[in-house]
Amino acid sequence: MLTADDKKIIAQLWEKVASHQEEFGNEALQRMFITYPQTKTYFPHFDLHPGSEQVRGHGKKVAAALGSAVKSLDNISQALSELSNLHAYNLRVDPANFKLLAQCFQVVLAVHLGKDYSPEMHAAFDKFLSAVAAVLAEKYR
Repeated sequence: MLTADDKKIIAQLWEKVASHQEEFGNEALQRMFITYPQTKTYFPHFDLHPGSEQVRGHGKKVAAALGSAVKSLDNISQALSELSNLHAYNLRVDPANFKLLAQCFQVVLAVHLGKDYSPEMHAAFDKFLSAVAAVLAEKYR
């Protein structure tokens, strides 16, 4: 699914993101909760107010998982296997939510990186996030 050029672009993009993981992950979650309020149902024990330590912490986990997938572009499925199990069997998250969060993460990248987030980067990262969402949803089948 990901070409050699896609993988190169994704790795370059993640270098720009790496030092902002917590910030970008937090903002993506906040955007998801505002834009898709139904996603809040999976976080009944969280303080979902802006700046919440729980949301910041989970945003950091989301970004770290994406970073792990970036490091394992040739085997995303193996890199995220435990996370897929957790979401499918324990948390029972509707897999449609992975795509919603991916859209929000794309918006965060566009806002923060501006012109540095080229159409080529957007296309490659969109393919990557689609692959991540598919891996996270594969245990549901």
